Formats: sequence, C-alpha cells, structure tokens
Amino acid sequence: MAPTGLPPDTDADVARVTEALAMITPRWNVRLLLALTGQPLRYSELAAKVPWLRDGQLGPKLRQLCDASLVERTQHSLRHVTYGVTERTTALLPVLPLIVTWAEQYLEKPEQPLPAIEQVEDSLTLLSRRHAAAILWVLKICGEVSGPALAQAVIPGSSLSNVYPPLRQLTEDGLVATDGTGQPYRLSPAGEGLAPVLGALSAWSAGQPVTQAGQHPVWGHTQPVPEQRMRLSSQPRRQAPTTTPAPAARTAQTPVWQRTALFSHATPTRPSAVLPTGGPRR
Repeated sequence: MAPTGLPPDTDADVARVTEALAMITPRWNVRLLLALTGQPLRYSELAAKVPWLRDGQLGPKLRQLCDASLVERTQHSLRHVTYGVTERTTALLPVLPLIVTWAEQYLEKPEQPLPAIEQVEDSLTLLSRRHAAAILWVLKICGEVSGPALAQAVIPGSSLSNVYPPLRQLTEDGLVATDGTGQPYRLSPAGEGLAPVLGALSAWSAGQPVTQAGQHPVWGHTQPVPEQRMRLSSQPRRQAPTTTPAPAARTAQTPVWQRTALFSHATPTRPSAVLPTGGPRR
C-alpha cells in the first residue's frame, strides 16, 4: 500500500489493517481457518471438511495462509504432514463475532437466515475495497471532508479524480454519506458503527490483544457491543435504508459464542450462497 498523507503512526496503522484484510478476505480463507481450528488435520482430512474447493485449489490456499503465518504446516514424517492454525489465527477469532454483530445491526436483513460465516464474508468484502480503510480513517478523524481534501490525505501526489471511484463505492455500500455532488463526505451511521471492528482489527494486526480495541486512538469506544442475531445475506449487503434499530438487550437465554460456531453452520457439500464470479472479492 502506498503511503497516505496521514501522520506516520496513523499511516502505519492503516497499512497494517489493509494488509490484514488482504490476508483474510480472499474467497474461502476464513472458512479454511475455522475448519482448521482445533486439532491439526492432514490434507485429506481438511479436504473432506471443505469439499466445495475443487482439485488444485486447496494446496495454493494453504500455501498462502502459511506464508501469512495464519496456518502452520508440520511434517511429522515423509508421509505424515498436518496443518493447523497458529496463535495469530487464534487471536483473530474474537474479531469474527464483532463483524457479525456489526453486519446484523447495519446491513440489510435477508429474507431467510443463512450461515453466519457469510455474514463475515459480506462485511470483509466491503471493508477490503481499494482505499477503503484510509478513507474511513480520514473521515473518522476529520468528520466532514471535501473530495479534494480526501484525495490529498488518502492518495497524495495522485490525480484528485482517483479518490472518487472508491468514494462512490463506499457511499453505495452505505459506509460513507454525502448530501450530493460537490458536498463534503462523512461517515454514515454504519461507518461510525465499525469502531469495534476496526479497532479490533487494528489491535490484532499490530500483535496486540483484541481486548485493547477500546483504547484505539481513532476507533476507541466505550459502548458495549450489541448482540448479533445470526442473519445474513447471500451477497455483500448495503446499509439498510431504514433507521438503524437499537441493539437487542442481552437475556439469560443469549447463546454463548463458541470457537467453531461460525463454521459449524456451513452446508456439508457447498456453501449455500456464493458471490457471483468476478465480484469484488471473488
């Protein structure tokens, strides 16, 4: 990622989060990490848990995840090799329910409930857009910002017009708002609501405990995370057109998140909803 016009510490923060999103967002990556959570698996055992991956797809995916230090390959003997998640991946797991919570509160509600893993994938698609993290950081720090000022902060030295395609995309996605052409840009309620998610991703990408997300200098928050309702859409969703509902109150019947909860809802043959080929994340 090219340097932004932000202060050095903030620029490094944005770069780390952008790199983290680039590692975990590609198709099937989160599903593979969740499939490997627990006891290390042989290649054949893992392939049986992710049967929707065609021949020749699993090996390259595992190599990429190993290179990113998210998966560890252990060779016990010439014919005995296992794969398991690293401590880095284990530290990432608490971020996933935060993403589900945000998506459930701010994104359009589907007609039928689908696996929570798709909720994570939908949200990651929106956050991993080109220049998305830098734009969100600038708007959070500065409030309302004009297009030219955003361009100077996000992609200094580039043509001012280069900032408008990602801005339009983030506006369509419901993360950024504006009153019209030529008017300044600001975070939408959905963009503001990303504070727990982006704070946690920042902490994780910096090697810090996710529990420190509340102390993030930009995205720090003091409000408790609202309860998720485990619904999601079959494709990346936009901000709901209606007023954002208040978070649901916790009750004694509130289910506790389990480490394998996101993956356990996946269908045994193929994920129930796949984004169209050629989409932004696929």
